[in-house]
Formats: sequence, structure tokens, C-alpha cells
Amino acid sequence: MYRLCLVVICMLPVFGFAQEKPHTDQSLYVVIGAFSIPRNAIEFTENARTLGYNAQYELNPKRKLFYVYVLHSEDRKVAITETIRFQKQSPYHDTWMYSGLLGDNPQVIKIDEAERKEAIAQIAAEDKDQAAVIPVVNEVVQQPEQIVDQGQVKPMEAKPSSASGEPLTKSFIFRITALVDGDTLAGDVDIFDADAVNKNRKAATYRGNDLVNVKPVNESGSILLECEVFGYRKAQLPLNYNSPEATEGVHVVNGQIVVPFELVRLQKGDKAIMFNVYFYKDAAIMRPDSRYEVNSLLEMMQENPNYKIRIHGHTNGNSAGKIISMGESKNFYQLNKDNKEGVGSAKKLSEERALLIQRYLTENGIEASRIQVKAWGGKQPIYEVDHASAHANVRVEVEILEH
Repeated sequence: MYRLCLVVICMLPVFGFAQEKPHTDQSLYVVIGAFSIPRNAIEFTENARTLGYNAQYELNPKRKLFYVYVLHSEDRKVAITETIRFQKQSPYHDTWMYSGLLGDNPQVIKIDEAERKEAIAQIAAEDKDQAAVIPVVNEVVQQPEQIVDQGQVKPMEAKPSSASGEPLTKSFIFRITALVDGDTLAGDVDIFDADAVNKNRKAATYRGNDLVNVKPVNESGSILLECEVFGYRKAQLPLNYNSPEATEGVHVVNGQIVVPFELVRLQKGDKAIMFNVYFYKDAAIMRPDSRYEVNSLLEMMQENPNYKIRIHGHTNGNSAGKIISMGESKNFYQLNKDNKEGVGSAKKLSEERALLIQRYLTENGIEASRIQVKAWGGKQPIYEVDHASAHANVRVEVEILEH
């Protein structure tokens, strides 16, 4: 297998290779793919390497996406040339270019027309046999990523059709970005059947910023799309599945329906539930999978120094019991021998949990004066204590007092 790969590498043209050099604020990356699932990024990278490309991948924690790139350089001219070369001469026609320290808010690079023409002329001079006309694209950013189907990266396949010849699914890309800076946000889009009696019941959920195959939920095509990312206001968009392009802002590119969600930050009076913050039983200590959303709150507070918030703690029921607190330890995400164990009310437990998040923020540079805490115990449940979804009563909410 490895011998075969080496033969393939020798036979292929040489493209820009990813470089082992320090990542700085001036770094430029020629990116051939972005994935929310690490396994997909690994497989995509390995596939690119078998084709002779020295691909690498790295995580951007802010976007929660893995970037697969083939060139890392600080030379803008070189990066532009390689981006266009890959668009033209490689299987990765959707290649684009990013700048900045990977993992610290990289920005899309806009290639102006003069730079593009210069790069095209250089490529044509190097390879006269392939001097084809390259279409002018002002900004390479809204390109579809690879299809993710049950955790596997697969090429585009023909969609199955019904007896009438209509496709059983349609390809959608739900683009979730921050309105203020266009930053890509990790999130999902929920679909509701607008014709259903219970309009609050979700029909399906799809991952944002990935190419997904969406099934119809009714004959009329009338649906409601809803996108909610912590730290941002919920966005809703009515859309007709049968004719999505009729909705303002929605456009169809090569049969793929692109639906933009430009989210705005929370404002004064808004309250958001931290749905992805979880605590150990009877403890004011978070589970490790809470890290991403807590860091999103930290990022929000760092981004806008005028934010003042109130953290609301809630429990499921009002029974008193054991309370495990962090103690002198600074491990917010793991039980350990430094934890302290006591007894207290449900209200006390909810207060300890809210104070834990306050402490995490202050440990990371946020002034304590910007953070208030309110303990509710089990006085404001979302569901009855014995409901199947009662676990959702154990939660933390963030209220914006000033922004």
C-alpha cells in the first residue's frame, strides 16, 4: 500500500505543500476542506496525502471546525498562486485561503482582480498545456464542504427519486455566521413542520455549515427553520421546501440550497440557557463536555467589555442533599481529592453552580463586578420533576443586564 502511494506521488504534479513553521498572526493557509467531526478531517487528510498532497489538519477552537490545508506561508503572492492552482489543477476545486493564527479567529482573504490575473499568468507560463480560462471569483468563502453521512466522508452521490421523479431529499447548506464580523459559528438548525398541530415539535435537526441532505416533512413544503447558538439571539426563518429560492436571501448554487443565518449577539434583557453545560450529580463541578460553551461565554465577555450579566442557577426539585464543591482545586471539569463535600438545600446547590461559572470567568480575567449570581433551586422548572425530560431543569441561564 505504501509503495503504491509513493509511486502516485512521483507521478503527480507538484503543488504547494503544508509547511512546518511557526503559526503567527501573519500566517496564510490554503484550505481544501473544513469539518466539524475530527474523524472526517483525518480521513480527508489521509485521502489527500495518497494523492500526493502534503495535507495537514488543525482545530480552530473558536469555530469548532477542523481545517485541512496544503500550504502554510506568510507570502501572500505564493498563497494566492497556490489557491488558484488548486482550484484549477487539483480535485479540490473549492479551495480557499484563510489568514491569521489558526485557532484564533482566522479571516477569509479576499484576492483582488490584479492579484488574481498575475497568479493566472504565472500558472499559465508554468504550464502552457493547461492554460484554461479561470472564472473570476471575488471571494472564495461560500464553498460547500464535503458531505458527512453517518460519520463518513463521501463524494456527492445521485439522490434517490420518488415514483414521480422528484428527489426524496434536497441538498442544503445552512451557513451560520456572526453578523458583526462574518465569523463562522458552530451550531445546528432545527426544522419544524409549519402545518403540524403542534408547531413546537421539531421534525428534524441538521448540522450547520455542512452539506446535508434534507427530507421533506409535509406535502405543502411549509417549514420553519430555527437556529440558536449560545451567546447569540435565536433566529427563525419561514421557508417553503418545494421552492426555497423564493425566500429572500436563500440562493441555489449547483443544485445546493444555501440558507444564511447571520446571528446577532445577545442584548440587554435577553436570557439564554446554557444547554451544553452539565454538572456531576450533587456537585458544583462541570463535566468536561461543558468546556466549549463555557468558553463561548468567556469569549462573549472578552469581546464586549460593556457586558454585565447575571448567572441563574436551577435544579430539578427542591430536595436538600449532598453538595460537592470544587474547594481549593482549580479543576472546574473533574472530580478529585481536593473537592469538599457538605450538605445543603437545592437553592444552595444551584448557587454553588452559578458561582462556579462566575469563578471560571474571573480566573480568566473577567472582573467580578460584571457578574451577578441568582440562585433559584427548583422554583422555576421547565418540566415537571418526574417528566422524561426533567434533566433539563438542571441548568444555568445567562441574563444580559448591560451591553
